[in-house]
Amino acid sequence: MALSSHFLLLCSLLFFIISPSIAQTSFRPKALVLPVSKDPSTLQYITKINQRTPLVPINLTLDVGGQFSWVDCEQGYVSSTYKPVRCRSAQCSLARSRSCITECYSPPRPGCNNNTCGVLPDNPFSRTGTGGELGQDVVSVQSTDGFNPTRVVSVPSLIFTCANTFLLEGLANGVKGIAGLGRTKISLPSQFSAAFSFHRKFAVCLTSSTRANGVVFFGDGPYVLLPNIEVSKNLIYTPLILNPVSTASAYFAGEPSADYFIGVKSIKINGKVVKFNATLLSINKEGYGGTKISSVNPYTVMESTIYNAVINAFVRELSSVSRVAAVAPFGACFNGKEIGSTRVGPAVPQIDLVLQSESVYWRIFGANSMVQVSSDVLCLGFVDGGVDPRTSIVIGGHQIEDNLLQFDLASSRLGFSSSLLFRQTTCANFNFTSKL
Repeated sequence: MALSSHFLLLCSLLFFIISPSIAQTSFRPKALVLPVSKDPSTLQYITKINQRTPLVPINLTLDVGGQFSWVDCEQGYVSSTYKPVRCRSAQCSLARSRSCITECYSPPRPGCNNNTCGVLPDNPFSRTGTGGELGQDVVSVQSTDGFNPTRVVSVPSLIFTCANTFLLEGLANGVKGIAGLGRTKISLPSQFSAAFSFHRKFAVCLTSSTRANGVVFFGDGPYVLLPNIEVSKNLIYTPLILNPVSTASAYFAGEPSADYFIGVKSIKINGKVVKFNATLLSINKEGYGGTKISSVNPYTVMESTIYNAVINAFVRELSSVSRVAAVAPFGACFNGKEIGSTRVGPAVPQIDLVLQSESVYWRIFGANSMVQVSSDVLCLGFVDGGVDPRTSIVIGGHQIEDNLLQFDLASSRLGFSSSLLFRQTTCANFNFTSKL
């Protein structure tokens, strides 16, 4: 009996000695966080990840609808942990690849290996695509409790695509590729949630400032911005719509779009419905039409007839303010000295994107509708997309800055906050000071 009790005591002591080290190695984050800066010359949104062995910080341009992440492997990709993804492997089918690279005409290196899975990386800024090798490597990223960054965690085999250097053309200076957050199984949100078994959600909060960082959260909230404001409370929800035809610059036939579409039913300015052909707001069987959210376009782009109707209605509602000569790429510009200011930007007519019902709408205030092009000129920040564009309305970066957008992939819905300026915070207010 005495021996048995001694044995139990020894076991419990060993448990207390061992269990903290088990807890450390099996730490599973509930969410991850990445900083996002705004490049002043290209207006691209840029994030930074640490990749490879030894780890190297890599700048990537954010593409909310990007199919997957790709990196230039032609110049200076050195890593002892890089692995090409083989043809017919589980990772290759996850990427929905239809091609196998059988011969590479140079010594093996990242981006050039035989019997590897081929995909089609594209640059949405230059609208070019090419073939590329699917690869895997270590990525480390900071976890978060929603208030601050916490400990750094690693994904040992994050799938990405090796691309050629020429595909970087049109990307911001110092950028080495694209961080794709789109609706695929190998986009960053899908891989991060699979790696750590957290909610298949991510939230984007882009800053309007070129001097402070915005933030992307992977996983569920809380999403807390200074001064201690939980911005995922009071979100408005609308279904995410799948476009059955890819909207990428390069893709395999039959692939659905990785972009996030929402069901805009009408547009109101100052509460009045703007008249245009509403069938353009639906996606047809060829994949044309509809409304998508983009971090690639700096401003909202509209099909010509929608654009003209919106511009004319807006000008009518702002008739008390003098119009001035248009400044490209905008069509309606005004004397800024005659426009007052409010907490949510210039005092101009509100624009509502009406969604699944009259009571559900995304309201765009002056901070997101107007662009200051000079000290005394303000322009409506919408751009003419021409006749018969691929997508009728592309909601661009300026319109989503200082709004929190939560993409819930499991429930296929978008949660949006409208302007955070109303709540006396901005997307530049995440506290990136680590607690550790």
